[in-house]
Amino acid sequence: MIVLDDTKTKIIFAAMKAVRQYGLEGVRIQNISSQAGISPGALYRHFDSKDQLMEACFTYVDRQAAAIFDHLKFNPLTMVTDPMGAVKSLWRPYFRYWVAHPDETVFYHRYRDSAFFPAYDKNRDTEYFNSFGDMVRVFMRVFPSLKRINQDLLWLHVLTSTLMYAKYVVEGVLPDNQETEDTVFQLLTTGLSGYLKPEKVQKDKNKSRKK
Repeated sequence: MIVLDDTKTKIIFAAMKAVRQYGLEGVRIQNISSQAGISPGALYRHFDSKDQLMEACFTYVDRQAAAIFDHLKFNPLTMVTDPMGAVKSLWRPYFRYWVAHPDETVFYHRYRDSAFFPAYDKNRDTEYFNSFGDMVRVFMRVFPSLKRINQDLLWLHVLTSTLMYAKYVVEGVLPDNQETEDTVFQLLTTGLSGYLKPEKVQKDKNKSRKK
């Protein structure tokens, strides 16, 4: 989890709230400083420019989202007996984080879709997503069939689509209820269940074919 001093944290939260109100390109330093309750000069003592502040906001939220997976635990046995249930137990906290943090969700989505993101992404430090990466590797060991899918595309689809649907919820396009959550999960994982076959099952099928 990223830790900042109180003033920087206040500015970052004010910036995300202002972006939600004025848009990424429309927001001004004056909007942000007013939202934070400080002068523009005080803001510039912490951030050299609006671009630097936007990057700091994205990094802050990125780390908060990644930290969700640091605290999740799952039983490998459950992955075998109820693979889709195991997937949902990991996915749900991620989805609920975005729904519970509307300013962060709208900001994160807008920044990822902006012209600023590609340059930022080239030097982006993603080591704080190691816990998520470890979980992906466990799934691939238990379900070798997953290796037939392009992993970058698979997990990019799951993570970014989850964010998109959460944005629809916080913007009121979709209702925040259990039906929405279940439907979103079903849409995201349609076709995935066919790849969630434990290695033992795959080996047994191969033996049967040889006979």
